[in-house]
Amino acid sequence: MPDHHELATEHLQRVLAGLAGPGASPRGDQVDAVAALLAPAARVLVVQATGWGKSAVYWAATSALRARGAGPTLVVSPLLALMRDQVTAAERAGLAAATVNSTNLDDWDDVFRALDADELDVLLVSPERLGNARFAARLDQLVARIGLVVVDEAHCISDWGFDFRPDYQRLARTLLATPQAAVLATTATANARVTADVAHQLGPDTVTYRGTLARTSLRLSVVPGLSPLERYAWVADALDHLPGSGIVYVLTVAEAERLAGFLRECGHEVAAYTGQLDADARLDVEHRLRHDLVKAVVATSALGMGYDKPDLGFCLHVGSPATPVAYYQQVGRAGRALDHADAVLLGSSSDERIWEYFATASIPDPRDAERVLGVLGGGPRSLVDLESATGIRRGRLEALLKILAVDGVVAKDGSAWAATGTPYEHDHEKWNALTATRRAEADLMRRYAHGQGCLMAFLQTALDDPSPAPCGRCSVCTGEVPAPGARPSDERLLAARRYLRGADLPIEPRKLWPSGVSRKGRIHGTAEGRAVAFADDPAWADELVALQRTGYGTVPPELLDGAVEVLRRWKHVWPERPVAVVPAPAHSVEARANLALATHLAQVGKLPLVELFAWQGGEPPTDTSSAPVVQHLERAVRVLDPSPLAHGEIVSGPVLLCSTTMRTGWTIALCSALLAESTGRTAMPLVVHRLP
Repeated sequence: MPDHHELATEHLQRVLAGLAGPGASPRGDQVDAVAALLAPAARVLVVQATGWGKSAVYWAATSALRARGAGPTLVVSPLLALMRDQVTAAERAGLAAATVNSTNLDDWDDVFRALDADELDVLLVSPERLGNARFAARLDQLVARIGLVVVDEAHCISDWGFDFRPDYQRLARTLLATPQAAVLATTATANARVTADVAHQLGPDTVTYRGTLARTSLRLSVVPGLSPLERYAWVADALDHLPGSGIVYVLTVAEAERLAGFLRECGHEVAAYTGQLDADARLDVEHRLRHDLVKAVVATSALGMGYDKPDLGFCLHVGSPATPVAYYQQVGRAGRALDHADAVLLGSSSDERIWEYFATASIPDPRDAERVLGVLGGGPRSLVDLESATGIRRGRLEALLKILAVDGVVAKDGSAWAATGTPYEHDHEKWNALTATRRAEADLMRRYAHGQGCLMAFLQTALDDPSPAPCGRCSVCTGEVPAPGARPSDERLLAARRYLRGADLPIEPRKLWPSGVSRKGRIHGTAEGRAVAFADDPAWADELVALQRTGYGTVPPELLDGAVEVLRRWKHVWPERPVAVVPAPAHSVEARANLALATHLAQVGKLPLVELFAWQGGEPPTDTSSAPVVQHLERAVRVLDPSPLAHGEIVSGPVLLCSTTMRTGWTIALCSALLAESTGRTAMPLVVHRLP
């Protein structure tokens, strides 16, 4: 085996000069990794901290391989933001790079022509491209020519990784089978189990380079014991003091939008970033953060792996990720080119409900798999048809289909799904162990959030770092947290309550009946509604706990007053004032709460109360697709005497339809349709607690 270190050093020095300036010098283990990739059909895994220079390894390997006449490098990246940054970095390293993804469809032909002409050194793709027929048709030809495959953020191909993605694993398996190309997998967030799993997928001759994961530039802190409202106020105070710009991570889209709105109200220049933004909006927010045009971006995990701003000054978490690995990955965005950056976690007991959801959300249910395969036994079916026929919720069904596709049990047939004939064998031992592992990781995160030991050493231990040690910088080691300290100012706390309780929470009406129910087409009779509180609303945290304790059978007085305030604000956007109040029907004790809510609003608004609906039968099904829910509601909800509204006893106009809770919106939709059919009136929904 020839010694490739001289060639590796030459190309690594050239690449680093382009990336970091002429004074940059390679690390010894970077040279080792590049040299290893120059061996025939090499398999290399690099697990190193963010900022170590993993991308320099694959750009240098690409440069060396291309100089020796090899084909282009194919880089598989899980996030669009990461690919955009990598194209720029590759060009700075002296390489011709392009990307094929869902946002540049018009450029694909030009990219493919450049590949055919051998004008590209690097092609970057997302894992979802394998499901695109246009790309998949060229994959075999591309795999035959490439000189290096890079699987970036490789923890995503492991079932045990915190961010496992079936699409990514499926594409990786296809590419890893290439007999002639070298393969490099890289990640900064893999414990020993994930590292072993990825190495196993690469093959028995995999060479692994793993270094310490300690980050000397990061000062980690935890501020336990804050209420949800106090966390908002703390962030607003902290942005007055923290230098530079940074990211504020939250767990949900709703939280990102709420917190960003409050911080803007406090005078901070911030933007929200979630998976619901379109590609152009994401690019704009990334650009504004990279060039310090905002103080902070309030983001979900959509802004995570690979986002490159070396001088990011801080990373705050309002809510804790479910695992130390996920947390380490996100705080790793900060302080890459700084001597000091702050990473502060503001945990809460309410985070744990979200952890439990993510611990089980991606675990396949064998009964669901049987139902899907039973339906597909009759031939290919569209996703909509499968949802209707199986009763499995859309999100869970899509996740299941991806897992079945990885196992070769189903495959895409045009726009439909088809069974391949391969039976599904549910690995109970594997999935049970994975669930147990995720719950154990959540327990580790709980202990971290309470500051039970040096924070950096805690993360190192959780990631199986070979040399964990107390850092001497974190809030546990020093006993100090960044300003504003253990508690926010009273002024900002009052401002947070005032802003959040005054926030507008629209309810968009359902527009179409689901497939498989007796009603067809558009839904008529409902207007845009309003909610008092949404999900784990920090403005109403105590009141929502009290409401939930009663099983949604009694609405606390503060929430009744909140409903009145919503109506007072809402009148500015009403097309016309409601002329009556109708309680929505419900199963069990919630019917009593709906009546109490409607009665209170009727009294305050001096409007007639009309008990139009009744409920018969049991509770509607949960954790299912829309069709079974609507079918149950059609049997359960009946109209009582509509004459006060139908025969002119009450003046013409819309009706306020009141409900204590709303999750799917189908009860509101059906009642609105029944109201329109029996009385000709439009419903204006008002909900106390809109559930996620």
